[in-house]
Amino acid sequence: MAKITFDGIEVEVPDGTTILNAARQIGGGVVPPAMCYYTPLKGSGGKCRACLVKVSAGSAKDPRPMPKLVASCITTVQDGMVVENTINQQVLDVRKGIVEMLLINHPLDCPVCDQAGECSLQDFAFEHGVSTTRYEEERRTFEKIDIGPLIQLHMTRCILCYRCVYTANQITDNRVHGVLGRGDAAEIGTYIENIIDNDFSGNVIDVCPVGALTDKTFRFKQRVWFTKPVNAHRNCSHEKCEGRVTLWYKGKDVLRVTARKDEYGEVKEWICNECRFDKKETADWVLEGPAHINRASVIAQNHYELPVVNPQVIQDLPESTTRELERNPPLKLGGLNG
Repeated sequence: MAKITFDGIEVEVPDGTTILNAARQIGGGVVPPAMCYYTPLKGSGGKCRACLVKVSAGSAKDPRPMPKLVASCITTVQDGMVVENTINQQVLDVRKGIVEMLLINHPLDCPVCDQAGECSLQDFAFEHGVSTTRYEEERRTFEKIDIGPLIQLHMTRCILCYRCVYTANQITDNRVHGVLGRGDAAEIGTYIENIIDNDFSGNVIDVCPVGALTDKTFRFKQRVWFTKPVNAHRNCSHEKCEGRVTLWYKGKDVLRVTARKDEYGEVKEWICNECRFDKKETADWVLEGPAHINRASVIAQNHYELPVVNPQVIQDLPESTTRELERNPPLKLGGLNG
């Protein structure tokens, strides 16, 4: 075990733990942002530099500070290590520069992007970015590539985090896409325009932190903050799929199906394309209850999590709220249909 101090808070973690995961054990606002690291994907991390921190003491044996900021997602802890994140001004200044770099070629598509409202880059820019840009040069553009009937690729929004490549490599048997080219010509694509088509291809949508890979079946249908996420499960016939998902409702209609994610936006269990794209009827699922969304999320505004109220506990629930819940079977008061 190694004991480290992170932003003045001591925490003890197993040897080999990364600084980022040590910070996640503390939780809260001290956790560095991560745009490329993804716990279930081996080899991910070290691409976006969003999680840079200052190591002011390397270890108890060698307390010298590390000369440069380090990527917390790929740097392992040492016993006695002292790490500074939110309390170090250099880290905060560099993080603003990282946001500016990621946005250099990113188009202002937020008003029409399906990822708006659950976009990691939006959150990152809001917390650490600036309201103006110094960039005057021409932005990168790419020829549009059709990668199949289920997934929409917007290369101009891509930040080259490599998550989708690792996902296809590690959970599917026939990856056909990857990063082509080098430098500012690097892009996600398929060689000779192959179609991404396998049983788990839809998971690249869930791991993408921006709107570069989106669900074609959900395209332009609804803003996520007008939908209601509900956890559900089914007995899936695919041996690798657990069948535990989040259904996104608008009224009685299931607009999309996604894998469940943890508090850091990482998929807990991969789901197959049959669950994701073919099962969009309430009758296909056993409903468990409203999915928990962070109160700071725009998705949580106005109506969120009222349905978990038990009428036996709170008897004077407003009539208008009761009527709304009665009209919405998936979130019906006092229990769930299915």
